[in-house]
Amino acid sequence: MTESDWEIARRVGPTLKAKGLIFVGLDIIGDRLTEINVTSPTCVREIEAAFPDISITGMLMDAIERRIDK
Repeated sequence: MTESDWEIARRVGPTLKAKGLIFVGLDIIGDRLTEINVTSPTCVREIEAAFPDISITGMLMDAIERRIDK
């Protein structure tokens, strides 16, 4: 991710979190946010294949379980 990508994520993250969204996809072209995917964020398989030490699915399931336990 570029610094611009991180800045976009930092700017929209608090609003998405406040709305209770725990897993979204941000579509960014150049330095512009073009879409926020809340129903079908993608690239999980690609990210997990590229970074075998990262389990996005595991982190997502842990987050869901924590919410259910509340």
